[in-house]
Amino acid sequence: MNQDRTSETAGYHRPVLVDEVVELLAPVLPGVVVDATFGGGGHTRRLLDEFGDDVTVIGIDRDPDAVANATGLAATVIQGNFAELEVLVRSVTAEPVRGVLFDFGVSSHQLEEAHRGFSYRLDGPLDMRMGPDAALNAHQIVNDHDEAELARIIRAYGEEPLARRIARAIVAARPIESTATLSTVIAEAMPAARRRAGHPARRTFQAIRIAVNAELESIESGIDQAIDLVDPGGRVIAISYHSLEDRIVKTEFRERSKGCTCPPDLPVCGCGNTSEVRLLTRRAVRASAEEIAANNRARSAVLRAVEKVAS
Repeated sequence: MNQDRTSETAGYHRPVLVDEVVELLAPVLPGVVVDATFGGGGHTRRLLDEFGDDVTVIGIDRDPDAVANATGLAATVIQGNFAELEVLVRSVTAEPVRGVLFDFGVSSHQLEEAHRGFSYRLDGPLDMRMGPDAALNAHQIVNDHDEAELARIIRAYGEEPLARRIARAIVAARPIESTATLSTVIAEAMPAARRRAGHPARRTFQAIRIAVNAELESIESGIDQAIDLVDPGGRVIAISYHSLEDRIVKTEFRERSKGCTCPPDLPVCGCGNTSEVRLLTRRAVRASAEEIAANNRARSAVLRAVEKVAS
């Protein structure tokens, strides 16, 4: 692994499972690879280092900061939401696409910039938008949604069992203007045992962020378009960080890999269903102990991949 180029992004965002991504994409090159969540460009830089002129990378990111960070890189990086993957890619090239990579979630850079409002540990405005295309910001959700809707968001997107209790506390504390105030309100709504078991605001902040950016809807749309976009033999790789993301990826990959659904005793297929993809990872791939020791964010990362089969 070329540590020099990959380390250039460490201050912005350290990519995870880079070796595994390279190994999965090597058999499909030369050709076009889409880095649909460009971020700090760590995966793209490694691909360029590894494959040189054999890879043409198109990077996509919702965040203008990420696009600006790509200056001087031998890749085409454009601003956009991967929910519109096919339109974005085809605005750049008509060439066959050999691979698409997704690395979901919030970047280290976004978390560490207090003014972006993603962190429950740093004081900043209630924003949480990954890009200017987001229809809402966190301030609107926290201060304008009624208690029932707040509780639904926190429960559904944060998998928080105390969602109703937290929503009630948020409504009672309005107006809430900063991440620090919101974090305190959430913590004070929790029983003492929960305050001692990790940061009590983590799940609620995750839930609000997902709602602001419509992340789950984008993932479902992006995965479907990626499978349609790659040509036969091409591969789609997705790295997830929590069960909600991974569940969508797993379901989409499994559904598109299904073949004939006729009863096994039927002599001739009557359904006409054929597999669109082949599962490359029967079980999710996780980071090694060495990678986790070097990059704690890798601890929760899971990778799944499929290969497009000929129609």
